[in-house]
Amino acid sequence: MKKILLFAVFLASSLGFSQVQNVTFSIDPSAFNENEEITITVSNVNPSAWGVNDIYLWAWYFDTNGDFGGDSPTNGEWTNSDEAQKFTDNGNGTYSYTLTPTTFYNTTGISRMGMLVKAKDGSGDKKSQDHLVDVGRFQLNLSSPSQNLTILNSGESISISATTTENADFSLKANGTEADVLNNATSYTNNYTVTQSTSFQLDASNGSETQSESFEVIVKPTVTEEALPSGLLDGLNPDPNDNTKATLVLFAPEKEFVYVIGDFNNWQIDGQYLMKKDSSQDRFWIELSGLTPQSNHMYQYLVDGVIRIADPYSEVILDEFNDAFIDATTYPNLPSYPTGSTNHAVTLMRLDDPEYVWQTTNFQKPEVTDLVIYELLIRDFDELHSFDAVRDRLDYLESLGVNAIELMPVSEFDGNISWGYNSSFHMALDKYYGTQDAFKRFVDECHSRGIAVILDVVYNHATGQNPYFRLWNECGGNYDCAVAADNPFFNVNSPNTAFSFFNDMDHTSQATQDYVDRLNRYWLEEYNIDGYRFDFTKGFTNTVGDGNSFDQARIDILTRMYNEIRTYDTDAYVILEHFAPNSEETQLINSGMLVWGNHNFNYNEATLGYHDNGKSNFSSISYLNRGWSTPSNVGYMESHDEERLMNKNLQFGNSDGDYDVKDLATALERQQLAGAFYFSIPGPKMIWQFGELGYDFSINHCEDGSVDESCRTSPKPIRWDYLDQPDRAALYENWSDLIKLKLNEAIFKSSEFTLDVGNANGLKKIQITDQSATGDEIRYITILGNFGVTEQQIVPGFQETGTWYNLLENNRPMEISNTDTPISLAPGAYMIMADQPSLVLIDPNDTDADGVPNADDACPDTPFGATVDVTGCEIFTLPSSNFALKISSETCRSSNNGSIEITAAQALNYTATLSGNGINTSDSFTNNVLFTDLEAGSYEVCITVEGINGYEQCFSLNISEPENLSVFSAIDSQSSTVTLSLNGGNNYNILLNGKLTTTNQSSITLELNRKENTLVVSTDKDCQGTYEETIIISEDILIHPNPVNSGDLVISLPALSDPDVNISMYSYTGKMLLNKVYNQAGRQIRMNMDAYPGGIYILRVQTASGTSNYKILKR
Repeated sequence: MKKILLFAVFLASSLGFSQVQNVTFSIDPSAFNENEEITITVSNVNPSAWGVNDIYLWAWYFDTNGDFGGDSPTNGEWTNSDEAQKFTDNGNGTYSYTLTPTTFYNTTGISRMGMLVKAKDGSGDKKSQDHLVDVGRFQLNLSSPSQNLTILNSGESISISATTTENADFSLKANGTEADVLNNATSYTNNYTVTQSTSFQLDASNGSETQSESFEVIVKPTVTEEALPSGLLDGLNPDPNDNTKATLVLFAPEKEFVYVIGDFNNWQIDGQYLMKKDSSQDRFWIELSGLTPQSNHMYQYLVDGVIRIADPYSEVILDEFNDAFIDATTYPNLPSYPTGSTNHAVTLMRLDDPEYVWQTTNFQKPEVTDLVIYELLIRDFDELHSFDAVRDRLDYLESLGVNAIELMPVSEFDGNISWGYNSSFHMALDKYYGTQDAFKRFVDECHSRGIAVILDVVYNHATGQNPYFRLWNECGGNYDCAVAADNPFFNVNSPNTAFSFFNDMDHTSQATQDYVDRLNRYWLEEYNIDGYRFDFTKGFTNTVGDGNSFDQARIDILTRMYNEIRTYDTDAYVILEHFAPNSEETQLINSGMLVWGNHNFNYNEATLGYHDNGKSNFSSISYLNRGWSTPSNVGYMESHDEERLMNKNLQFGNSDGDYDVKDLATALERQQLAGAFYFSIPGPKMIWQFGELGYDFSINHCEDGSVDESCRTSPKPIRWDYLDQPDRAALYENWSDLIKLKLNEAIFKSSEFTLDVGNANGLKKIQITDQSATGDEIRYITILGNFGVTEQQIVPGFQETGTWYNLLENNRPMEISNTDTPISLAPGAYMIMADQPSLVLIDPNDTDADGVPNADDACPDTPFGATVDVTGCEIFTLPSSNFALKISSETCRSSNNGSIEITAAQALNYTATLSGNGINTSDSFTNNVLFTDLEAGSYEVCITVEGINGYEQCFSLNISEPENLSVFSAIDSQSSTVTLSLNGGNNYNILLNGKLTTTNQSSITLELNRKENTLVVSTDKDCQGTYEETIIISEDILIHPNPVNSGDLVISLPALSDPDVNISMYSYTGKMLLNKVYNQAGRQIRMNMDAYPGGIYILRVQTASGTSNYKILKR
């Protein structure tokens, strides 16, 4: 089953700690044919240790030739077992599963079944050990020896015992010769004395069927004790004087003997290839001769006759199961694995190949503070997933402006499809990405373009394939078991209680330190790389705990490793993925190391538009804010391990009105805003691949298009078509410009800068000062940005007044007379302002950035921001803010006392011409002019400048006049209040029953008396007139004045259910003089009495409440 698992690599930096359980299997019946039903029962299994309640069967089978036949069709996926293979919980600590082999596997000719127990999601080794069961009623069971290989001294005996399920004839063969027989028995025993290495085969026949078991006995050889020649390293040492010779060296404490097996001895144990031993150095060694230069040799070490390992210091290994999936384009002429001759990884050995000739020999690494690192996973960067393919994409990266590429692990890892953190052979290049020379060509080409190459390396742990794990473990050199207590490289248990990955390396061990030192030097010198990003250095300790506390032992381990690197490479980058307390990281950076700085959450909250509780405050990206004097934190907004900003922008972005961060174009614009507040902060920075194009597939995107955490390390869509989308291409260009500014303007290296990025409104500001600037160098930078979702004003606080330049808008100038005058910023808007223009982003073919190429420019030195004609010469213009206009309207209607005042910021000889409303007049001025005695209406004023032909700036204006006073009263008799709606004035004087109230509101409610109320309303302008009203509050109908002399007779009504009132009036003799229906919405009806002669009249008022008659006296 190990062979099958190697195809299904789903391991990652965040997964992989071993949770293998050693369970007990029983089969009922114990012997069975392939078409008989059996029940598999397991015990000694604890599902809760895997965090689950149910367990599942994972099964495979072998054909009649003993070869692997296939998996169970209903296994499902390793991360999602099929429900068809769930065990039944028997309720007594055991679990069972019933099947018929031919039906279960949907095949016949089954000789053996393989099985294990697992959680539904088996990731992280949530499984049992493998268990094999022979199929057939007639079975031969060899109980002794229990191992396939036994080591004895010459003259010792081996105990052989076996049983059969039926009477059988037994035959024991030694090296092919029959040595013993026993007929018609069900058990066989023999104590066989050996004097030489022997291959045994025990046959048992029932007359119709024969079963066989094979095993070997190796007579322990006599090992020559001889000192290791000086100057030899562990691993392969080609003879510098003879290209047919090489010496192999293996560090193997406590091991007794080692054979070298390979193509040169047909993979057989041969005394000529028994390695010598230098016990004082715990090393075995042998000189090989007769090798063929520039040809493919392969070898393994056979340790103590049992464990076959490739060389721990292999530069290239061959893999029986994964190499078949590497195409010839990626790795031409890849040698075939010697299938049938051996198993496990083998070392590829080539002697006297031509040395790679480096083309770039004078590369200067970028300064740390200038680093712009591009983190790259080759598998997901280009469909061809190779060093050559990435080399062909370097134009793209060079144009972006990055000066370092950080490759995720490229040393040999399990399988092919992986992030690479499941390292197995730390010194071997993984062939899935290409050849050794292809990698060298890639590094060489990067250097020719000024780009450094940084490798992500994994020395915290190793998988079960690692030779040093296999030599000392609890399963005889297999992959899935515990570390043995005598292992000189690995801890039996990881000291980290929170994070444990695969097999934990013991960095306190001298063996591990020597190993790591050798690896570090090899990659730097063999491939000319420029430094490392060390994965999970928090784990480089044996201090028990979660790793989040200060750990001096860990500091000492890392400092020792760093100092060793410095003995042969004085400027290699040493970057730690550490995430330990600031006090610990401070000591590490003071030694010269760099640390990763994860700011994904805060920057994403900023781009999303959420700023409460300081969640978008990314000020910790400043090394100054960590109390450091050197820019030693490699800050990043995204990495391989973090969710992509754009993915969350599009799902969860904030919004206000029409502005929505979830809109693709808006989200991409906010990535530009984030870039302005990222690259500009002094110190090294890192981009995760395709962040510059707004890559928006989730980190958990699955190959089937779904999103699930189990797909975290799965291949992701490769979207080079993003470059064809204008909004994404604009982001790429924007980040490229920001990187150019960072790398080419000295101020971005300054150590004098401040970040104001924690405001709850999302307004953010960065200010940088370079006190060493001279001449036309930039001394001051102010960066303003609105990470909110509404338009806002920000107080810039420029460092000085004068002319400032917007660096991303061709140095467009802005005159600053007051450093604190607020600037309005739309949501997502930003500006990078400098006290001097920058030539970094200026097109060299248009040096004055006026849009006219140098070759056609008649005025090549036009000031930045100037408006030019087609020849490139400046057209006179004034800023739109040059003229301030003050308009005063008429104070009263028809007063004709309006005015227009014009003030110019720049003193020149101007002429202002005013026209409109029958007026056409001109006046000359330098700073100020006033037009008076204007009536209400529309006007146009146009301004020209003396001596400037063709310049004219016009404004359309309107002079208004006040409205007449308007009052509407609404009476509420229930509450005895009146609400006045007021219009036409600025301030209102309300006199109610002799009490004065002043208001500037358009509505006011006042209390009334229960009788008659006198109301007078006026404004502060007499010309607007007054409003007068008498308001009577009564439950009855009131008629007043009575007697009436002239004018109106007022009928005051209570609140009525029906607003219609019928009024009729009769003479004293009974003649009807009036009959009319009135609407009493205002609760008063006015009747003009001027037309009626003096006398007595009868007034009849008919309402919904009844009819009333009143006597009226007209005088």
